[in-house]
Parts: sequence; C-alpha cells; structure tokens
Amino acid sequence: MNTRLAVIGAGPGGYVAAFHAADLGMQVTLIDADPNPGGVCTFRGCIPSKALLHAARVLDEAKHADAYGVSFGSPSIDVNKLRAWKDQVVKKQTGGLGLLAKSRKVTYIQGRASFVDATTLSVETSGGEQKVQADYVIVATGSRPTTVPNVSIDSPKVLDSTTALELPDVPNRLLVVGGGYIGLELGTVYAALGSKVTVVEMTDGLLPGADRDLAAVVAKRMATYAEAILLETKVTAVKDDKKGLAVSLEGKGAPSGPQNFDRVLVAVGRRPNSAIGGLDKTKVKVNQRGFIEVDAQRRTAEPTIFAIGDVAGDPMRAHKAPHEARVAVEAIHGKPTVFEPRAIPAVVFTDPELAWTGLTETDAKKQNIPIEIAKYPWAASGRATTLDRPDGLTKLIIDPETERILGVGIVGVGAGELISEGTLAIEMGARASDLKLTIHPHPTLSETVMEAADVFFGESAHVYKPKK
Repeated sequence: MNTRLAVIGAGPGGYVAAFHAADLGMQVTLIDADPNPGGVCTFRGCIPSKALLHAARVLDEAKHADAYGVSFGSPSIDVNKLRAWKDQVVKKQTGGLGLLAKSRKVTYIQGRASFVDATTLSVETSGGEQKVQADYVIVATGSRPTTVPNVSIDSPKVLDSTTALELPDVPNRLLVVGGGYIGLELGTVYAALGSKVTVVEMTDGLLPGADRDLAAVVAKRMATYAEAILLETKVTAVKDDKKGLAVSLEGKGAPSGPQNFDRVLVAVGRRPNSAIGGLDKTKVKVNQRGFIEVDAQRRTAEPTIFAIGDVAGDPMRAHKAPHEARVAVEAIHGKPTVFEPRAIPAVVFTDPELAWTGLTETDAKKQNIPIEIAKYPWAASGRATTLDRPDGLTKLIIDPETERILGVGIVGVGAGELISEGTLAIEMGARASDLKLTIHPHPTLSETVMEAADVFFGESAHVYKPKK
C-alpha cells in the first residue's frame, strides 16, 4: 500500500503525529504491535502506574486521617479488583484512541515494522507480511526497561516496570533496585498496599538529577514507610531458592550476608528502542547511547525519515513526544517550524510529588550560571496546613541581573499539577515581579509560587526574610 506518511509506534508521540498529519489532510498509516494506539505510556507505563498511585494515595490518606479525628480502620484490599480497575482505565484510554484513529481515517496496522529502504516498510502482522510505501516515515518506537546483569535471572519473581504494573500479587518483602522516579513510584504503590519495601540506590541520594532540596523532602517521607533505603549500594547477586530470592548487596549501606525478598523490582532506567530491523539500510545515524540523531525539525540524516520521543534523545518524557510530533509533521507539511522549548517539565509521582522545570540549582552550579534562589516552605501555607501536608517546598531559580525566572521546583501534594505555571513563566520570559503581581486564589497551593516571588523581594507576609 502507498501512503503519504507512515508512523512506526503509536505512543504519545506516534499517535499525535498520525492524528495531526491526518488533520492536515495527509494520508497516514500508523503501525504498532498493540491492538490500539497508546504505546507503552498508556498500556504499560504512565496511565496504569498513575491509576495504582491514586489507590496508594487514598490508602495513605485514610491511614493518616485519624490525626484530625477521622478513623477508617484497617483497609481491605482486593488485589484482583484493583488490577481489573487499572486494566479498565487502560482499556478506556486505548479504546478511545482507536476510535479517534478511525474517525480521522488513519490506517492502523497491528504489527512490527522494519525498513526495506528509506521509503519502504515491511510489517509483520498476524496475517503475514505487508509492504508499506511511504513518502515520509516518523519513527516513534519509544523505550524499554534497562536490565541489570547481576539481577538478570530467569525468574518470575524478578519484575521490571512493566511486569510490576501487572500487579501479580502484594509481596511481603520487596526489593526495589534503583532510586529513580520509576522505582520510587512503584515502591510507593507496593508500600501502600502492604509490602515491606527496601530501596537500593548506587548513588548517594534518591532521585539522581533532581534538585537536592526537593529530593530531600521525598526521601524523608519515603523513609517513614520504607523498610530500608540503602544508598551507595548495589546488588551483586540474586538467587532463586524457591522460597524467595536471596539477594547479595555491596556498598555503604549493605547488610552482611544475603537478604531474603519475595520479589525484586529492577527499575534502573530505560533505553531507546532504536534496534529497528533494516534501519542500517538507510542513512539514519544512531549514537553511542542508542538514540537516533535528529535535527531541530526531528529529521534524521535520511531526509525522508524523522524520529521523535524517547528514541530521539533526552529527556525521555511522554509529554515531550507530542510536541516533537507536531514539529516533525509540520516540517513534512512544509511549514517553517523547529523544536526549541525553553523548558520541559519533569514530574515524579511519589508521595509527595516532585516536579521541576527549566534550570535547577545543581545545573546552575555545574554550568557556572549566576542565580538567586527564593524558597517558600509549605509550613507557611494555609492550604497545605488544612491538608495536613506542610512538608512541601516551592523554589524559584532567578537571574539576578534581569530577575527572569530560569527554573522552578516544587515538592508537595499535587506538585505535578502546579509546575505548568513555572513552565509557562519560563517560556514567556516572565520575571519574578510577574509572579509576584499575579493574583492567585486563596487558600490554594498555587499561592506558594506567588509567595516564593514575594520572598525573593523580601516582601512575603508569611516568611520573614528581608531583602539583603
């Protein structure tokens, strides 16, 4: 079959590319191994994990409600029903995307694509091989979990981020290998469901790459419900002894002798899915980290092939891909466009949530960029106090000369919902005075952004810190 555009991969980048191209009048073919669009994010990542994290949040709130006189007693958890509810959420999302593809007359092929040449694809389907001839191809194949050699044993008791979301059971003792966002999010879920969770992290702190002020808040709370957090520690061996998993640890926090766990979750990051059959028959270049090299329009070294999303480079975040998709499609359509965001937000859906956008204090120090910092502790927030969650912090990174907002970091309940104001501020070139003079509703957590700007000017009514 012939098509104007073929898109390989139907995740947040791929299906947005296909839909946008169809809206612009292109004939589009979308190819993916799953029965509907959605990709890893919707089928086995972002959406199912947030469904389970919502359940974990409810459990945690019920547990701590007795602090203000509301008692629910011990929860009864029906794992099968929880799993079915999570699966239903995924089904609704992906089914809806399937209908949207049909409405736009996007041809959807369930199968695995490989390149014959720069404009020809071979798709292996359940009904056999199908050839697709395309004027242009967008590669949106995403990423997959990274493995750890010492933990790579053939045992169903060893989970990755995909199998952990299937919620096979609630293990009594769970070892999470990796203190990044995936490990901590899933560790949060299992701890809330009743598992005794131990986290092992090779570096000297949880959430490497995140602002240390913000990560410290998450680490402090996680320490209250994790059985142990072992930093500067690594797994050296895992053995399935039929009763469970005997795990040997090495490092600063490692206990002596093998430790027994019912399951081990490996969550040490993700790697791009760039090993696409026949890609070597094109001019597309793949770098040492496995990312497909692209230019500002997301075009590869092969003029007819574009790449977007996780496979096209850092940051590997689902919300980056749709924006790259639009740029690539509009470039194909002949519009003058480039991908040049000033800030891409990151959110860790732990408890509390952690979010940041733009420049962090750590990055500023590494790059020798002069900055001023303004912090507003949520202990001074009336809304945080009413939620019994004063453990948050809002932080602004400001250019001392122009007073422009260079970065925003937030840790606390709902931080992921709050960070977009910071991203907009950076994109619009806003100054601290713009945030200060923007009237925020009271009492809300969003006020903490305005209050942090007040702190910068030494004018906060709730934090006494005169301007030097």
